[in-house]
Amino acid sequence: MKLDLAQVTQDIAQWVIDFVEVPQAALGGWSPCPYARKARNENDFEIRIGTDPYLDLVALAKEGPVNVGVIAIVYDPKEWPHEQFAMILEAANLQHLLKNDIIVLEDHPDDPEIVNGLSLNHGTYAMALVQSLSELNKKAQLVAKAGFYDSWPEEYLTALFKHRIDPRTA
Repeated sequence: MKLDLAQVTQDIAQWVIDFVEVPQAALGGWSPCPYARKARNENDFEIRIGTDPYLDLVALAKEGPVNVGVIAIVYDPKEWPHEQFAMILEAANLQHLLKNDIIVLEDHPDDPEIVNGLSLNHGTYAMALVQSLSELNKKAQLVAKAGFYDSWPEEYLTALFKHRIDPRTA
């Protein structure tokens, strides 16, 4: 399927407004991302249509620091099956991104992210969510101190904090 940037942007924006910014009982009354509303309101994000996840991420690492809250590089999940997509993103993290203070997190419809019965996935697109590693660690520490992660399952948090500082112990 050929992805249209305007449609993808609209779909993601609607998901952020309708879900990512909304407080959830399953998350102790927190929204899935406490920074999403501010990022959306301040236009502190970028959405791109990707062509090849590995090459796109290598190019991004060469661009230098991530200067927005998040860059979502979006792909057709039928062209990039979950296992392949996840392996590519992990390789990009290990070989190019982490050493440049950048991290990519994966969202794929075939990899359900369920926390306390709540699905966190977008569900339509395969997304490489790119952020500044040091900024993500700082923001995670702030919300951890306020209790953000208190209701999250340990198994999920262990995977989430791979390649990151666990903000609960920092």
